Amino acid sequence: MRVFFLTSLLTAGALSFSSCAPTTQAVAGVTVTPVLIKTSAAAARGQNVTVQGRYLGGPSSAKVFLGADGNGIGGYALPASAVVSWTDSQIVFTVPAGAPVGGGFLFVQVGDMRSTGLPFSVSQ
Repeated sequence: MRVFFLTSLLTAGALSFSSCAPTTQAVAGVTVTPVLIKTSAAAARGQNVTVQGRYLGGPSSAKVFLGADGNGIGGYALPASAVVSWTDSQIVFTVPAGAPVGGGFLFVQVGDMRSTGLPFSVSQ
């Protein structure tokens, strides 16, 4: 009797928890919004920048934008040649010579989904 009761509780609990999980809709094959956690301090052209996050995709499916506004609009699209390394949780890139100097936000776009943004500046 006790084993049956415990099994019933575990099964009912699992069903309850799974029904609380957030649902997402697939957009261009991406189902999770990329999240930025941390980035290097302001960097000058030619310096490396490290961006840490989750669900960052890869260089063939995503882009980095510098100098966008707080809503992720606009910005300078980082050329693929500036990428040093890219994993699902970390991007290392060199600030290209053509990057605009000044402040704004850094975003990563995977498919059609834009990440959260982090303040970032390209210094002289």
